[in-house]
Amino acid sequence: MADTKILAMCGKGGVGKTSVCALMVKLLAKGNGRKILAIDADPAVGLATALGIPVRKTVDDIRKGLIARIQKGESPGGQETSKLLDYEVFEALEEREGFALLAIGRPEDEGCFCKVNSLLKDIIGDLSGNFDIVLIDGEAGIEQINRRVMKTVDHLVLVSDTSAKGIGVANTIADVVNEKKAVDFTSMGLVLNRVRDLSEVNDIKARTRLEVYGWLTDDDLIRSLDFRGEPLTGMPQTSPSLAAVAGIVDRIFGAGMNSPCTPACHAGREDT
Repeated sequence: MADTKILAMCGKGGVGKTSVCALMVKLLAKGNGRKILAIDADPAVGLATALGIPVRKTVDDIRKGLIARIQKGESPGGQETSKLLDYEVFEALEEREGFALLAIGRPEDEGCFCKVNSLLKDIIGDLSGNFDIVLIDGEAGIEQINRRVMKTVDHLVLVSDTSAKGIGVANTIADVVNEKKAVDFTSMGLVLNRVRDLSEVNDIKARTRLEVYGWLTDDDLIRSLDFRGEPLTGMPQTSPSLAAVAGIVDRIFGAGMNSPCTPACHAGREDT
């Protein structure tokens, strides 16, 4: 997976990380022949909804199916089990133009089979190696990415709105990651959502040690699409939020990751 870039997004529930992740998928899947894997690691499968994709099967469904077969004595075991799981995970992929989606599903039950979970995580890791960029939409904490998806990521992106609670959760996650080495990462930073003006950004910078990758303003169109349950992939190319995310993507992955866009792409972006 040396050439695969992995980005994981975390943050307090309701701050808009799924919307940001969906807009990143929309941007990165457009042109240049890149292969994008979006992993919906939130049990509510919000990313699938934001991308307009119905989920037929989750990794948790596969896990439960295998455990049921093991308990009935029907599992072949060993390498055959690995091949079967590999096939089922591949079948669970929902492929669209320029990207594929894999939904993880609900957290494991207590007393679940650790070997099964470890095997599935290895298979997801191997699968990710077939893609250029992997975007993981996670829950509030970071532990489930380590435990259920993969331990090593290139970019850890903490998303928050401008609320004190949201910023507090982002700072706490950063502290836990640094202190407990919960996930190996190359870079970590903060994306702000629903910002009203630059003064809010400057105020938040004084309350966090995290690098601010960029910010999105409060967007009535995103609010409307969420309200109607419509996918964010239909956002117009002229959308200020899409332009802001384009700047954030360039900040994280390096300039030139997006197709040519208007100067508005630099809105909500920190100058390097």
